[in-house]
Formats: sequence, structure tokens, C-alpha cells
Amino acid sequence: MDKKLAVVAIGGNSLIQDADRRSVEDQYEAICQTVEHIADLIEAGYQVVISHGNGPQVGFIMLRSEIARQHAGLHMVPLVSCVADTQGAIGYQIQQALNNVMSRRSLKGSAVTVVTQIKVDGEDPGFDAPDKPVGEFYTEEQVKELKAQHPGWVLKEDSGRGFRRVVPSPKPIEVVEQDAVESLLGQGFHVITVGGGGIPVVDTGNGVHGVDAVIDKDLASSLLASRLQAPLLVISTAVPQVALNFGAPHQKNLETVTVEEMRKYLAEGHFAPGSMAPKVQAAIDFIRNGGQEVIITNPETIGEAVSSGKGTHIVP
Repeated sequence: MDKKLAVVAIGGNSLIQDADRRSVEDQYEAICQTVEHIADLIEAGYQVVISHGNGPQVGFIMLRSEIARQHAGLHMVPLVSCVADTQGAIGYQIQQALNNVMSRRSLKGSAVTVVTQIKVDGEDPGFDAPDKPVGEFYTEEQVKELKAQHPGWVLKEDSGRGFRRVVPSPKPIEVVEQDAVESLLGQGFHVITVGGGGIPVVDTGNGVHGVDAVIDKDLASSLLASRLQAPLLVISTAVPQVALNFGAPHQKNLETVTVEEMRKYLAEGHFAPGSMAPKVQAAIDFIRNGGQEVIITNPETIGEAVSSGKGTHIVP
């Protein structure tokens, strides 16, 4: 490819601006703001692969499904289908918004979405100890009914707030549609893929089969970036820089750091599980697999992070 390739991972929560703006229309407005900053990369000569989170959006679908079950007797939507649904819906909004801003800026190219499956190992330890909460809170009485309807579900009490379903979070090992992504990149498209970490599937020996699980979006993005041999991985988050002692008076923002320094900080517990820790782990994996640079920053700083060094830069 003639253009430089960057994989950009944007968070699902960043598509929800606040608790009062959670509608589909509000989400599209947030996406329009985010893609302006991604277009800065394209204007700087990059071809982009975009991944996105989907946690809040999957939660909305599961809540609708639960309400429909309670009040109309309709079937529940499997989690694996919720992931696929959000890949299509969010991908549609990203590609439309990005195509519009590229047209307005007279930038060449077009964006397209690939509904993407990610292989996981059926023997992954995560399947033995599901720990990723999904969906709504249930009372103890509802739990009995749900267990009867869904014997395979694992429901755990969550901090005195009720019971929630928990699912495995296995590691991604293969992007099933990688060839399709590479083909589209070769034709000059910008590609939206591995949304929500990808649709988790296991190889049964007779094809693949979807499983109810959640794959970390940043780990999946790191895997894809490595397989595509992209030099740059950009992980978008809520803060402009990664920090040590975050929120404390002696907070230290990180600018340019080596992968070994980040490995040390991660091992020391500086980064919150389920928040910054998986982003840092994804960055470490990418560099160790041959990547040249990871930038972790908020969406509005992406352009300046590439052009003038803002954000946190992780290098070999």
C-alpha cells in the first residue's frame, strides 16, 4: 500500500456524550465529532482501519430484549447477535459520517464496514470463570425464572445492586475476515471492523460457531493491527494522556515511554482493570509483535498527537 496505515480504536462509551444524550441520534452526533479527528489522520496521508466499542449499545439491546420478553413474551436476543447488531448499526453511522466529512474536505477515498468474527479458543480459561457483567440487574426472584429459561447462564450478585449475567472474556486469536479487510484496503477503502471486539466464534472442527462472550475491543484491535503489519495503533480514550497515580495529587502524565517501561507500570498496578489496563496491554502486545508506535489519547487530540507529539506515545 502506498499510504501509511493506522488502526484507530474508539471506545463505545465515547459515543455516549452523557446520560441525557443516549439516543441513536445523539450517538450519531458524537460519531460525527469523532470522525472529524480521524479525518485529520486521513488528511495527513494515512489510510485508516477503525474499530469501536459497543458496551453501552449492547446493554440497550439487551434491555429492550428483556422488556419485550416480560411484556410481550418475545424471545431474548442472544449476546452474540447483539454484538453483530451493534457492528452493523455503529459501523453504518461511522462510515456515513466519515464519508460525509471526507467529501466536505475533498479527501479521496471511501469507508466501508465489515461485520467481523473473531476466533477464540474453546479451551480459553475465561470460559471456566466468566467475569464480564453484561445487561441489566435482576432480583433474586427473576434469577430463578431466568435460570429455568436459560440453564447455561451464569448470574452473580453485583455489589448489593442485584444480580447480573456474567459471560466469558476470552483472548482473541484470529480475525476471520482478515482477508476481506486486506482486500478492501488494497482497493483504497478505509475499513470499519472488529466492532465490539468482534463476534466471538470457536472452531468446532466443522466450521465456526458463535458463543456468548465479550472480547476486549483493544486487544482485538491490537491483534488486527499486528496481522495487518500496521506501523501505528491509535487507542482513543476519555483522557488526553495515560497517567501514573491517576487522580492523585502526584499524578504524572506520560508522554513518550518505552514498551518495557509500560510493562513495568502495568505490573505495578498503575492502571485500572477494565479501563486503562487493557489499553496498555493491547499497546504492549502490538509493539512486541512488531508495531512501531502506539498513541493513547482522547479523540480531539488524535491529529495533534500524530503531528506534534501530544498524547501518550509508546515505542519499542
